[in-house]
Amino acid sequence: MTDLPMADRHETVLPDTDPQLQEALEAAVAAPAGQRRAAIAEVVAAAPGSIAAWASLAAEGRDAVERYAYARVGYHRGLDALRAAGWGGRGFVRWSVASNRPFLACLVRLRAAAREIGEDAEVVRITDFLVELDPDWDDGNVAD
Repeated sequence: MTDLPMADRHETVLPDTDPQLQEALEAAVAAPAGQRRAAIAEVVAAAPGSIAAWASLAAEGRDAVERYAYARVGYHRGLDALRAAGWGGRGFVRWSVASNRPFLACLVRLRAAAREIGEDAEVVRITDFLVELDPDWDDGNVAD
């Protein structure tokens, strides 16, 4: 793979989350700790294509394997959405664009869970991918 000059790299922007879905997800995330995971899972079940819902569920998994699985689904849903938005496997997907954040959050949570289960090569690959997508990447953008 050859590196493209910055000026030749396409910038992809994912569509915004539907406002009603965003409202339901925010309510689920605000649920009491003991009810939060189930509330978010209901949103995911109602909208399984929602990258934001999978990103939120990945943060609430009961163990590293569950968090890994949720983040992996969100990551793949995100790749599908990126391709639908014109991304061809290269180019920028920047954190500064709010609608891109759920996908990038899935990547960060996938990396954290991969680290927990000892998938060291995947940790490196995801770290490199984050910087490729957003050269200004800062790990402080998303809490693991």
